[in-house]
Amino acid sequence: MPVVLFEKKGHIAYVTLNRPEAFNSINKEVWELSLKAFEQVRDDNDIWVAIVTGAGEKAFCAGADLKEMSGIFQAAIQAGKPPALPVPLIHPMRGIEVYKPFIAAVNGVALGGGCELMLACDLRIAAEHARIGTPEVKQGIIPTAGGTQRIPRQVPWALAMQMLLTGEPVTAQEALRIGLINQVVPLKDLMPAAEALANKINENGPIAVRGAKEAAYRGVRMPLEDGLRLEELISANVVKSEDAMEGPKAFSEKRKPNYKGR
Repeated sequence: MPVVLFEKKGHIAYVTLNRPEAFNSINKEVWELSLKAFEQVRDDNDIWVAIVTGAGEKAFCAGADLKEMSGIFQAAIQAGKPPALPVPLIHPMRGIEVYKPFIAAVNGVALGGGCELMLACDLRIAAEHARIGTPEVKQGIIPTAGGTQRIPRQVPWALAMQMLLTGEPVTAQEALRIGLINQVVPLKDLMPAAEALANKINENGPIAVRGAKEAAYRGVRMPLEDGLRLEELISANVVKSEDAMEGPKAFSEKRKPNYKGR
């Protein structure tokens, strides 16, 4: 059974970390198969939204596989090289850019690299029993997949520092309160809620959705005036699409638009 499952239903792709016996922790094989899955989401024009989750009921992802990480460190030390870890491979993490929306369906603990994988998704829905955090400092290391950068950009500074410096996780309800996730639901309702959100997004023009995401992600790193110019450039490309003509036409004809992603 693959350690990462990929499935497509309609315009939704499902990427599932499939190591429930290891709390869906991330090893080298998971990195590699995840990259392939995210590239498929990027390259398949029939995929409009992706949902990322973990197998089982205990863990979304418990982070890096510590046994494998220890082996990597020991091998590097024996070879006289500095220890290094693989880097997560989902936009806006390093290595790949995908401007299609990603939804994290957090079905249990999301710790370390699992928390960072969740943070790299645009929208997040968590089961009631989920716990979210970056415990790396407890193992004498720091988050290296964006946690030190994304958490302070997404929650108040003092709360971000508390998560990063104590390594203690927060509950799903606390993550909701501080704005780290969008919604908390019972576990049985998690995937239906994620699919409902994906379907809500897919009612919109997919080219426009991708343009809005790209403008937001790129623009937030710029001064406002530069971001506004970027918005104009992206908008100029979006309005050239067939979907941009279909939207107003459907509105004037009082019918549901038939978007085709072109």
